[in-house]
Amino acid sequence: MFNVEKKSEGKNVTLVLSGRLDTSTAPELEAEVKASVEGTENLIFDFEELDYISSAGLRVLLSALKMMSKQGSMKITNVSESVKDIFEITGFSDILTIE
Repeated sequence: MFNVEKKSEGKNVTLVLSGRLDTSTAPELEAEVKASVEGTENLIFDFEELDYISSAGLRVLLSALKMMSKQGSMKITNVSESVKDIFEITGFSDILTIE
């Protein structure tokens, strides 16, 4: 199961993800990101409830990073050890802002 909860506060948008972000759920996140970035200066992904991320999920994050680099910033918070390991293995820990 996968869920995206959007929280907006002024020009800040937080997307709270839970479950597994993989090939079957990445399009849902991609649609939410595209719907959320217009006028957003700070895009925050909260991964506290995210159990797993696949290459399809990483691709969505990369796409979001490219969009946000033109208009503001993007960061990822509350990353679990297993997801952090995936970021490090793939080199994404070097290009993403992870807190």
